[in-house]
Amino acid sequence: MSVEPVPTELVPTELLDTPASVHIGMVATEASGDLLAAHLIAALKARRSGLRFSGIGGPKMIAQGFESHVSIDKLGVRGYAEVLRHYRGIMAIRRQLAERLLRERPALFIGVDSSDFNLALERTLKDAGIPAIHYVSPSIWAWRGWRTRRIVRSVTQLLALFPFEPALYEKAGLAVTYVGHPLADVIPMASDKAKARTELRIPEGRCVVALLPGSRRSELHYMADLFVLTGRRLLQDLPHAYFVCPTASRATREMFEAALRRHEATQLPLTLLFGHSHEALAAADIALVASGTATLESALLKTPMVITYRQSPFTWALMRWMLYLPYIGLPNILAGEPLVAEFLQDQATPEKLAKALLELLQDAGAQRRQVDKFHEIHVSLRQNTAQKAAAAVLAVLDAGQS
Repeated sequence: MSVEPVPTELVPTELLDTPASVHIGMVATEASGDLLAAHLIAALKARRSGLRFSGIGGPKMIAQGFESHVSIDKLGVRGYAEVLRHYRGIMAIRRQLAERLLRERPALFIGVDSSDFNLALERTLKDAGIPAIHYVSPSIWAWRGWRTRRIVRSVTQLLALFPFEPALYEKAGLAVTYVGHPLADVIPMASDKAKARTELRIPEGRCVVALLPGSRRSELHYMADLFVLTGRRLLQDLPHAYFVCPTASRATREMFEAALRRHEATQLPLTLLFGHSHEALAAADIALVASGTATLESALLKTPMVITYRQSPFTWALMRWMLYLPYIGLPNILAGEPLVAEFLQDQATPEKLAKALLELLQDAGAQRRQVDKFHEIHVSLRQNTAQKAAAAVLAVLDAGQS
């Protein structure tokens, strides 16, 4: 008896003779992680065909073909007090994602930064036999070391951005690969200040001050007024100052504009930007930067800076108890010395910040010391990060499939 072949259009797609895709789960919860993950996805796809990626991610990951099940905006909060306000919703998202990933069983999972969200998810998946990679070492070098044990339990492999991090995990036996920092790859060793000023249409003959008050709404809540008032105060002593302020979203831009109106500073000589933080820093003579990744951007662009940060009193009280380094800015941590002045919480006042900026502008030697050390940091972090990270990920993937 002969059997008629079934028309291919009636055969379920998964039964056709086509290469099976390999599923990689990923989570990035904020803009910096979205950028890291997007570079990694691109590098992985260039090295290996048939990979698909899903989980939680932002627009840059989605542009690389990533399928995001939840908007990244729902997870973009920072600070203990802020997280507590959104705790139930965040935990529900993590629980639902874990259930989905356990059903789908990706070949491996990559959590990008955001250790408070990702480590518990990674442990659940690792315990279920799914290899878990954490990309960006949690800041155990800045906080009390009890977190190391939690990381080792949760993670199969760690990808570290900074050269001093692997040694911190050696005694614990965790596999760590130093991959460098992707910003060091994409930011040129020397930037063109004149070109950046032309592109941003900054008036000639002005002293340009970049203001970077943070990328999250929770940060602008505490720092928008501080940065506006500092700009007003600095302008009194530096009348030829001109300010540029890159904002990360429409919401943060609106918060900064509201602060300008509150303090009758709408006439401040200022260009507000959507994004373009690199151009703003390249154009600047000096920068006031909220502690975080932006301080590293400023260092890589060789822009002298002052670092500041404010947050809720509750979060600050917890941080003071847990912090054991004498500084929090990445340039200072990487330099191993208090290279850049830091003004935190109650010490962060418009008067003190304006004074520190003016003193740095008037001290060519201090500026030179910062710039020279920034160049050393740039060289050490330039490691072709995406390619190194992709190679490490594929090694774990292949080991799990052998």
